[in-house]
Amino acid sequence: MAERVVGQRPSAGRHTLALFLSELRLVFGRARTQVGLGVLAAVPLLIGIAIKIADNNGGTDGFLGQIAGNGLFLIVGSLGLSMPFFLPTAVTVVSGESLAGEASLGTLRNLLVAPAGRSRLLAAKMVALIVFCFAATMTIWISGFIVGFVLFPVGDVLLLSGSTVSLGDGLIRALGIAVVISLSLLGLAAIGLFVSSLTSTPLAAMAATFGTFVILGILTAIPQLHAIHPWLLVYRWQSFADLLRDPPYYHEIARNLLLQAGYVVVFYAAAWARITSRDIT
Repeated sequence: MAERVVGQRPSAGRHTLALFLSELRLVFGRARTQVGLGVLAAVPLLIGIAIKIADNNGGTDGFLGQIAGNGLFLIVGSLGLSMPFFLPTAVTVVSGESLAGEASLGTLRNLLVAPAGRSRLLAAKMVALIVFCFAATMTIWISGFIVGFVLFPVGDVLLLSGSTVSLGDGLIRALGIAVVISLSLLGLAAIGLFVSSLTSTPLAAMAATFGTFVILGILTAIPQLHAIHPWLLVYRWQSFADLLRDPPYYHEIARNLLLQAGYVVVFYAAAWARITSRDIT
C-alpha cells in the first residue's frame, strides 16, 4: 500500500471548491446581504396585508382582486412588483461590493497573489452572484407562497389567456417565473462585477451599477429609440408573464435569456481582462 505523502497540497478541484464555498459564506454572511434578503421577504407580506385590508373594505379590483381570490397570485404579483426596483437594487449592492469591497479592506491583493489564481477568483465571484440572484428571487417566492396561502384562499389558477389550470400547474408556472427572473438579473450582476473591478470604493461601484441600470431603463422608455430597444438589458424583463398563458409563449423569454447571456459574456470578459492585468505591487 502506498504511503500517504505528508504535506501534500490539496487538489486543484478541492481548492476551487473551497474558494467557491468561501465566497458564498462571504456574500451571505454580510449583514448588508441579510438585511437585503429580509427586505425582499417583507415585500409579499406588506402587499398581502394591504390587499387583505382592502378586501375587507370591499376595495379590491383587477389584479388585486385576483390575489384576494387566489393566494397563488401573490407570488407572481410580488415578483412582478419587485422586478423594477427591489431585486435590481439587491443585485447592485452585492455585485458592486464583490471586488471593490475586497479592495477597500485590503484583502484583494492577498487574493490575487494566492495559489487560487485570478481567473478562479473571478469565477468564484460570478458563481456567488448567480447563487445570490436565485436566492433573492426565491426569498420573495417562498415568502409570497407562505403569506398567500395563509391570508387568502387558493385553488385553480385563471391564466392570462382565459383558461384555467390546476393549483399544482400554477405553482410550477410560478416557479418557472422565478427562474426566468433570476436569469434575467444575471446581466446586471455581470455589469456590477465589471464595475467593481474598476474601483476600490464599494459605494462608487454600487452607484455606478445602479446608475447604469437606471439609464438603461430610461432609454427603454423612450419610443424614439425603438431601434436599440431589443439590445437593452431590461427591454424583455417582463417576458416572464408569458408563462401565464396557455400554452406558454417561450419566444420572448428565449430572446430575453439570450440577451442576458450576451451581457454576461461581454462584461465577464471585461472584468476578467481587468482583474488579470491588475497591478498588485
